[in-house]
Amino acid sequence: MNLSSERHAILLDILRWRRDIRHFSTRKLDPAAIEQIEASVDYAPSVGNSRPWRIVRVNDLARRGKIAASFEQQNQKASQIYEGETQNNYLSLKLAGLRDAPTHLAFFTDPTPAAGRGLGRQTMPETLVYSTIMAIHTLWLTARALNIGVGWVSILDAETVKSALETPPSWQLTAYLCIGYPEQDFDTPELQRVGWQANTPTVWLDR
Repeated sequence: MNLSSERHAILLDILRWRRDIRHFSTRKLDPAAIEQIEASVDYAPSVGNSRPWRIVRVNDLARRGKIAASFEQQNQKASQIYEGETQNNYLSLKLAGLRDAPTHLAFFTDPTPAAGRGLGRQTMPETLVYSTIMAIHTLWLTARALNIGVGWVSILDAETVKSALETPPSWQLTAYLCIGYPEQDFDTPELQRVGWQANTPTVWLDR
């Protein structure tokens, strides 16, 4: 196997095992691993080299508690779009690792970063958020390569999170991540395993 095929095989393995983790061990992460994961963000691409991501390490337990309370409230509200058994199935899903994951990171997007001087985003300003998401994905793959799991908590009220973390008003919450060692490893999505929904095929169009 040549070098390029070896790299491809390694990348495919990381991609296959990259999963949205909801069940974490409470064991703290190795500080060296955290350093590697955080350093990987510097390799992420961004529109016009704007690097609009702003990252908050959420260490304070009181702040974490406010965010967990927001999740509980919003999760209960979200369950109301379902009925009967489907609603019960939804509520049985463990949709967050907020209680157990040892490391929490909040990713924000600065909508007016000085870096990049506006290059590449005049007609599509949303590319700033896309850039932050690329940084998240870069971090996610690095974590998976270190056998560390990441869970994206999206059932949150953004203003509650911003208030809890006392961030600048202009910053936009892009993602709240729970990071830690998974209780178990699977190479298939949890929602597929529990029967919520199978993976749907990607649609490709030719024009």
